[in-house]
Amino acid sequence: MARPNDSKDMKPKENGDLVKVPLDNNFKLVLINILSTVLICILLIGINYFLQDNLLNKKLAQIKTEENTDEDLVSANEEEVQKGIIVDLGDFILNLNDASQKKYLKVNVALELSRIPSDPSYDKPEEPKKEGHGGGEAEDPMKIIEAEMAQYKPAIRDAVISNFSSKTADEVMTTAGKELVKEQITEDVNAIFAGQREVIRVSFGQFIIQ
Repeated sequence: MARPNDSKDMKPKENGDLVKVPLDNNFKLVLINILSTVLICILLIGINYFLQDNLLNKKLAQIKTEENTDEDLVSANEEEVQKGIIVDLGDFILNLNDASQKKYLKVNVALELSRIPSDPSYDKPEEPKKEGHGGGEAEDPMKIIEAEMAQYKPAIRDAVISNFSSKTADEVMTTAGKELVKEQITEDVNAIFAGQREVIRVSFGQFIIQ
């Protein structure tokens, strides 16, 4: 029987003497294979992490670029909307479609319309037109547009009145009801312009129901 303090590579003889036993070569090979496998795995994990990190950074950079592009497009669209033509249709006092009792709506309506190439520029006022030797003042750009809108205003006002008059007080008091009226007015006015201009936005100013 071996003693507790005996070396692991020693075994006793039958007569009680210890004999040194060499380590098995197969055990050495297994140990070397395990260490090599661990090192290869660590190396592969490191390479994979490096590649994945680079790929993620490229994807994030691409997404950021696309977001910046979208923001630029939105900003450009907002600038284009801000340069639209504002047409104030004035105040409307009209009956709502309430069966139980008569209710009246007082509302101010304004349209923002798309511009066309022939519109005068607001950023660069036109040069005064010379008439003979005395010259003359340039025509106000807004007056030119107002003169054009004058022929459409009766039909546009009729569309506004028709859409509001078909609604009840409860319908137009809600945000969804107002948005629905705006969409309907937009469709009707676009039909009136027949593609020459488009409604960018419908705005309600004073909005009182009695």
